[in-house]
Amino acid sequence: MIDWYVEGIAFGGCNCAYGCPCQFEALPTHGNCHGFEVLRIDRGHFGDLDLAGLKTAVLYSWPGAVFEGKGELQAIIDESADAAQRDALNRILVGEETEEAATHWWVFRAMSDTVHDSIYAPIEYEVDMEGRTARVHIPNLLDSTGSPIKSPATGDEHRVQIRIPGGMEFELAEMGSATATVSGVITMNLENTYGQFNHLRHTGSGVVRD
Repeated sequence: MIDWYVEGIAFGGCNCAYGCPCQFEALPTHGNCHGFEVLRIDRGHFGDLDLAGLKTAVLYSWPGAVFEGKGELQAIIDESADAAQRDALNRILVGEETEEAATHWWVFRAMSDTVHDSIYAPIEYEVDMEGRTARVHIPNLLDSTGSPIKSPATGDEHRVQIRIPGGMEFELAEMGSATATVSGVITMNLENTYGQFNHLRHTGSGVVRD
């Protein structure tokens, strides 16, 4: 297995209610799962190849719960990545060079019957994990914003976190509200649904623990 490491701030969302039932081993809010994840790689390598500064996104869709399978996924990789970097990120994002069930990328690939061809495009991505805000623009593919959850009673910002000590995706995530429009072979329209901000640190052996 090639030695690799990826670290950065990830933002994503799905069509479920705030909190995401998957985090609690419960069934999806609406019976199915459609979501996305965007990552800014602050530090990373694949063997001797540097991955720092690149951005990625992955689109997912399942007709039922993730563990029931029959899903589809598609990776979007920063167009500035060279051929070697594209190959490395393609392999990482579909769970290759990864121990069995060690990361959410591995699991999501295992639960997907269809892997669409990757797309190479400019990715505009701004994120503030502490402030629970994000903006994503990938031309003709994905437009999304993230914002703090607001109380329907007072309108005040509500801050809540999820901690999963043995999680395969993160140990700690800030919860937020996500709105997104996704076009292409995988489509979705999300409005004020589950949003997630987390400090992602993965290797082929899984999440790097604090």
